[in-house]
Amino acid sequence: MARRIPPLNPLRVFEVVARTENLTSAASELNVTQSAVSRQIAVLETYLGIELFRRERHGVTLTRAGRAFAEKVIPAFELIAEATETLVKDSSQGALRVRTYTTFAAKWLIPRLDEFRKRYPNIEVRITNAVPDVDFDRDPVDVAIQFGDGQWPRAQSDLLFYDEIEPVCSPQYLEQYGADARHPEALLKHRLLISHYRRVDWHDWLTATGYANAGKSAEEMAFSTSVLTWQAAINGLGMAIGQNALLTHEFASGQLVRPFQRPVRGNKAYYLLRPKLQRESRKVALFRDWLLATAASVT
Repeated sequence: MARRIPPLNPLRVFEVVARTENLTSAASELNVTQSAVSRQIAVLETYLGIELFRRERHGVTLTRAGRAFAEKVIPAFELIAEATETLVKDSSQGALRVRTYTTFAAKWLIPRLDEFRKRYPNIEVRITNAVPDVDFDRDPVDVAIQFGDGQWPRAQSDLLFYDEIEPVCSPQYLEQYGADARHPEALLKHRLLISHYRRVDWHDWLTATGYANAGKSAEEMAFSTSVLTWQAAINGLGMAIGQNALLTHEFASGQLVRPFQRPVRGNKAYYLLRPKLQRESRKVALFRDWLLATAASVT
């Protein structure tokens, strides 16, 4: 059988009146008129078929049945209030928990994070790394930065920047294998470095630029992450596909160069994800505003 639960609004009014034993105080706490409180009590008594309060000249007092009912109802509302406070506190206080990929964290977010910490020194940022799409119901994080098409059904997404790829190598590698600048495709006949999670990047770039046949005979060397792939390129092991937005330091320092100067922009991008149905805390709002402004200024 279904549990019998009285209408919740009159029940809430009863809890306040029973706890304060004063209609005026109850009306003030509930931010309604005293007559509205009386009407809600009458609705509950009609539903239960029991008188809960005695109306007296100087106010109301609980009947014996009303007092027995209140002894159960008041603690129940206290538990609800406690559970609500805990839930809201867990999501609004404590460290800001950010989930993203190792490569994005190492090459883009962490180098810029000191600016956020200087601006908001009281907000601790904790970064965790994972490849699968975030599930805010399962994963204990506040926000996530992910790569995709912007379509995540259970999340709000803000575009950070689109993916832009092209081959990169060390200056020494370019000097050794690409001496003839009129024919840069000669570089494609040597070793191509492949990142596991971005293994289609070479195909996409070669196809988009018309060099599909030039790279067919090249040796390939695979790595588990883009960070390792780019480090191999810096060390002269071959030529890798770079994500330009994540390699600004390597370009500025001269560790990597772009021999073709032909970036290809894909349809996917990096997005900031937040739960769709959750009150946004101050720490999340501040981080979102900073991240969007930073992304706009460097891309």
